[in-house]
Parts: sequence; structure tokens; C-alpha cells
Amino acid sequence: MKNLILSIIPLLTILSGCKSTADHRADIRDDSGDRISVGKVQREIREGMTTADVIQILGSPNIVSTDEERREVWVYDKVSTDSAYSTSSGGISALILGFGPKAAGGLGGGYNASTGAASTSQRTLTIIIKFDKDSRVRDFAYHQSKF
Repeated sequence: MKNLILSIIPLLTILSGCKSTADHRADIRDDSGDRISVGKVQREIREGMTTADVIQILGSPNIVSTDEERREVWVYDKVSTDSAYSTSSGGISALILGFGPKAAGGLGGGYNASTGAASTSQRTLTIIIKFDKDSRVRDFAYHQSKF
């Protein structure tokens, strides 16, 4: 019984090390922070909000400029790249002592295989917020892409 348990432990160790690309991606993805998203803009940004309100919701903009009437225009330009790579390998090896043509050293044989997969995706989100002369939101637009 002890020999059976000792022979199963390495097999379980090998099998427990195999993960799919999706499992690796889930392990490294950090969705815990306050991410800017289209949904957040749609839910929380409204005409008439002050610049302080917008900063509280979205944080500081990447670009601040003015239009032809010297009214502020804020641009949030976000790019996110997700990359994941996963490999797994396994095999069967055997060593039979005292048999075959190499009776003194034994006969060895085995099969090993290795596979892998890589995945990369990129997302962009651009938000443009236009303010009036009193520094209140007069209009906003957004564009999102994923490839």
C-alpha cells in the first residue's frame, strides 16, 4: 500500500501543474481596481457636472485642451493589452530492470509530449468631455475598440 501511494504522488504532482491559457490569464488579470469603462461613463457622467465631479469619477484626464471659444476639452485615452502564454508537458517513462538486451542495466523507454498556446488582445477606450464657460459638462462622447 505504501508503494502504491508513493507511485501515485509524482503522477498527481505532474497533473496538478497543467493549466490552460484561460486559467493563466485569470490568475494574472487584475480587475480589482476602479477601471474606466463605457458602462461607467454611461452610468455616471451627466451634462451639468462640474470638473471636480468628473475627476472624482474618472480621475485626471490624459489630455486637456481648449476649443475655439477657449472652453476646456478633456480627453481620456486608455489602452490595455492582455497577453497570456500557457504550456504543458507530460509523458510516461518506464524503467524495467533485468530484462531485455541490456540485462545488466535494464531497459528504459518513454513518451513525452509538450504543447503550448499564446493569446494577445488589446482594448482602447477614448472619452472626450467638453465643458462650457462655467466649467460644467456640456457634452461627452466615447469610443471603444477591442482587437
